[in-house]
Amino acid sequence: MVILANCEGLTGMPAARDALEAGRSVLDVVEQGVRAVEADPRVHSVGRGGHPNLLGEVECDAALMDGATRMVGAVGALSGYLHAVSVARELLQRLPHAFLVGAGAARFAAEVGAEPAEMLTPEARGTHERWLAEHLTPEQRERLGQGPLAPHAWRSSQTLISRGTVVVLARNARGEFAVGTSTSGWARKYPGRIGDTAVVGAGFYVDDRYGACACTHSGEMILRAGTSRAVVLAMQRGATMEEACADAIGDLARLRGGYLGPVLIHTLDRHGRAHVVSTHDYGDRFAACLWREGSLEIERVRPCVLATPGGGAT
Repeated sequence: MVILANCEGLTGMPAARDALEAGRSVLDVVEQGVRAVEADPRVHSVGRGGHPNLLGEVECDAALMDGATRMVGAVGALSGYLHAVSVARELLQRLPHAFLVGAGAARFAAEVGAEPAEMLTPEARGTHERWLAEHLTPEQRERLGQGPLAPHAWRSSQTLISRGTVVVLARNARGEFAVGTSTSGWARKYPGRIGDTAVVGAGFYVDDRYGACACTHSGEMILRAGTSRAVVLAMQRGATMEEACADAIGDLARLRGGYLGPVLIHTLDRHGRAHVVSTHDYGDRFAACLWREGSLEIERVRPCVLATPGGGAT
């Protein structure tokens, strides 16, 4: 049994571990791990306490994927509900669809009795208002939302604040895998922006036969490269986990134009071995969290640095 989460997932590791040791389904394991992070206002890139979009609204993306069936539930740009990952779980179980966004996702959340919540905390509101005051003129702030927002979205891309995600990957004693993800996304993003977190094949992918992968940070790059699916597909074709991640990093390094920035890849192979790689060297700042059956403590795993594809907007 093994659980791998990124650095934001530390809050949820005890809940995930308890669920795994109790013999609950592997989907339960990752959902419980993600839920704990969504409810923690100290994590400013996920759930309650997450940074809002340009108009001051917290929009959340989340997903769950079952490695046995490859069934997926995902929601994007969901506002007003505490646990986006649980809405994604209900979607997986109740609907013939795999992905709902915006008003449709909110309608479904209400339909299944999801917990409503005020997601914008006073701290996040204060940070948002300070950013607006620093980067917009008084007239622009007064008219925000009445005119084009695109120039402000590019401005927000220059301030590296909260582009994180929580990812939780788990394998139980029967060799069954699942992945869960959640994020409030890019701080000061254009309203309706959906990154890689809820997009199957980009921000996450899992197949019991080969392993699991989930990515964090520059979602626009991960979307363009289909990184998580690429890693699992490489393992399917016989590559080692290390080779698969190196190939994916090399592919990201060849991207040109658009927004370019850091990417972290978190992987479990079919045997439950873990590997974490990064395009940039951040030391221990983004060390992942790893728990294995029999461990008394949660291990911190420093990412291997493989390449630097660039940074900033072009």
